[in-house]
Amino acid sequence: MSILPNTPIAHVTKLSDAHTKGLARLGINTVYDLLYYFPVRYSDVAAVRLIDQLQQGETVTLSGTLSGLKTKKGWKSKIPMAEAVLQDVTGETIKIVWFNQAYMAKMIPQNTPVQLTGKVSMGKNGKPYLTNPEHTAIPELPIDTHDSLFGASEDQFGFPLYRETKGVTSKWIYHTLQRIFKSGVLDAIEDPIPVDILRRYHLPGLKNSLLWIHTPKKEQDAAVARKRFAFEEVFLIQLKKQQERYYFEQQFSYTIANNKQRDDAFISRFPFQPTKAQTDALSDIMRDMASGRPMSRLIEGDVGSGKTFIAAVASSAVVHTRPNDKNFGSLQVAYMAPTEILATQLYENFIQYFKHTGLQIVLLTGSGCRKFPSKVNPDGWTTISRAQALKWIKNGEVPIVIGTHTLIQKKVEFKHLGLVIIDEQHRFGTRQRMQLAKKDGHIPHYLSMTATPIPRTLALTIYGDLDLSVVDTQPPGRKPVITTIVPHDKRHESYAHIQKELDAGRQAYVICPRIDEPDPNEEVKLQVKSVTAEAERLKKEVFKHAHIGILHSKMTKQKKEDVMQQFAAHELDILVATSVVEVGINVPNATNIIIEGAERFGLSQLHQLRGRVLRSTHQAYCYLFADAKSQKTVDRLQSFIKAKNGFELAEQDLMLRGAGDLGGTKQWGLSDLAMEAIKNIKMVEAARTEAQRLVLKNPTLMQHPNLQAAVQARRGDFHEE
Repeated sequence: MSILPNTPIAHVTKLSDAHTKGLARLGINTVYDLLYYFPVRYSDVAAVRLIDQLQQGETVTLSGTLSGLKTKKGWKSKIPMAEAVLQDVTGETIKIVWFNQAYMAKMIPQNTPVQLTGKVSMGKNGKPYLTNPEHTAIPELPIDTHDSLFGASEDQFGFPLYRETKGVTSKWIYHTLQRIFKSGVLDAIEDPIPVDILRRYHLPGLKNSLLWIHTPKKEQDAAVARKRFAFEEVFLIQLKKQQERYYFEQQFSYTIANNKQRDDAFISRFPFQPTKAQTDALSDIMRDMASGRPMSRLIEGDVGSGKTFIAAVASSAVVHTRPNDKNFGSLQVAYMAPTEILATQLYENFIQYFKHTGLQIVLLTGSGCRKFPSKVNPDGWTTISRAQALKWIKNGEVPIVIGTHTLIQKKVEFKHLGLVIIDEQHRFGTRQRMQLAKKDGHIPHYLSMTATPIPRTLALTIYGDLDLSVVDTQPPGRKPVITTIVPHDKRHESYAHIQKELDAGRQAYVICPRIDEPDPNEEVKLQVKSVTAEAERLKKEVFKHAHIGILHSKMTKQKKEDVMQQFAAHELDILVATSVVEVGINVPNATNIIIEGAERFGLSQLHQLRGRVLRSTHQAYCYLFADAKSQKTVDRLQSFIKAKNGFELAEQDLMLRGAGDLGGTKQWGLSDLAMEAIKNIKMVEAARTEAQRLVLKNPTLMQHPNLQAAVQARRGDFHEE
């Protein structure tokens, strides 16, 4: 039987049940899937160390045979762990310990030749041991039969190491790929990237790239192949985004005419002058909405930079515009926030912004509905039924609707939807925008806003269908937050300063860290326990006369909102919370924040948390309570203190931690290879330029069938909102 790219792996080699289950976990079903399952790294045989050469604190790679595998628990800590002994070719041995990974003792067979990479620690007996190393079973022929562990064969600079799972080893993947290569399948695979693009950027063809990435003869081959596949992934993402953008712009959208007098009159009611960054962003928005094409724009604004002001001015322009060919009514705005807390906060803000207009504003969330103005209280809101709210939205009586994901439910229909605004970390895909419009051939202008700092390369990749405006300056009068790393023995000094602030009428946050546990239910329990226990300790031992509240993810929506209202009304002096307060909470009187376990957070997340006290002209303080045992951790926290803004921090996070960790978890749906690629702005811009050029000439890509097929095949891998 001839092997083709779509041939199931089971037809290539005999699979055990363990193989079948393991391959399914890795998402490998066909020959094509395995060919695109790239090595995570290559064993640099020259870098392998001998056990008698080790120094404490260094990260090393050792090769040898593992034996004595067993599980145990820490004597005091009761932490489950696995232990083993590694013996290298010199006969020297070293103890291996995997903390919190007891399963490793069952995963690795006894007397297995392996390569381990981990950190050298020193035991109380003065002997070194290796902690939590990565392990890879060392492959056989052609790698390790005729060569010692410390000498590669002449035709290969190092052997590939693949991410493993139970039942599927790196060694198995390597040998299965060798069998596939010998079948001649590479001659049957069409390269999706047009030849002219490969030549323009000096990229190898698909056949050579697959050979070089899996069996490189020299380091340069592997590097060039990885560059090609990184470009390919970003290029395919850009093609999909540019196609979405093209079809999006073919739809009808209401034209919002430029009217400087209208906008200036609305802006003049605010007690501040907009910054140049805000003015520039508004110019971009007004130009887009007047262009005759649907706007598709992302406002990336640093914490406290005034994005809500921008949203309000854009909304004012829309709701003061009549629907086409009518001299009555107004266009509508739908403003969606990720949480009820933030939606309610935005609702209160918009009431203040628009109360002079007499326009109706509705809040629509899972907990209920509100309408402003109230007949009973013209300056306030009143609770209304969902049925009544939906009726008024559908017939166009309500120009501004603010809510959560409730807004995209089927029952919510708009009459003349002119603008959709998405706040914080939540974006609508094309289908969701059309779902909101509910009219064939009509689509609203689209404005997405985020305070999460995203490196430019990542923004250009995952938001490739959006134009980008950056708001990177703070409103006048804002003072930089004084940020301090506080060692354990200096906590009392921080508490004393916060007490002075409380006495002066200010408020404070205390953030307990997110605790990453395998079981999400267990994670919630640990978070709640941590928050509750810390609140009780602070009340009992530190801030005895303060009113202290707690906030965590296990609380009901109504309880969360009640607590935030109490904090905003200064009925609470201190709010002890998890990182649930990371996004969008606005209490200007809160000028102090303690971040417990600061070393556990990424730089961008720390910046978001610190932004909670960057809401007024009062001097604010951020205390990092950190267990910074390594110099790397100290350096990272110092870079957080010194950075001028969130964008700078995002770039540092990208370099220090990798793009997958920017938000604390891998959330973008990109491969590790593409994540590395986005550190290269030239590559991302080149991929974007080529995608725009191709889609402009041929939106369906019919002239490039291989490319069209590749985009369709990869569609499920892309980040979708």
